[in-house]
Amino acid sequence: MSRLEQLHKLRQADPDDADVRYMLAQEHAKLGDADAALAAYDECLALDPDYHYAYFHKARVFETEGQTDEAVATLRAGLERAQAAGATKAVNEIAGYLDELT
Repeated sequence: MSRLEQLHKLRQADPDDADVRYMLAQEHAKLGDADAALAAYDECLALDPDYHYAYFHKARVFETEGQTDEAVATLRAGLERAQAAGATKAVNEIAGYLDELT
């Protein structure tokens, strides 16, 4: 059974687990399936809007796909959430990536 199949089984077992959605997104991104990755990041963020690294990696997928404006918008949204949560490390990493793109 592939890692992707294992993650889908985990998602079925616990459909409200944001971590599983994040891992699915990461796996789809690794496999080059941008649409599935973006959808899984969106699902992750719908379950947990403060999953800061989902914003970061969702922006990476957008950047890889040549969608810089979408990447910047995603990073700005993630930065706002991370700042509101006081997540200093996430703020620094998201802000640094945002600086690279703007």
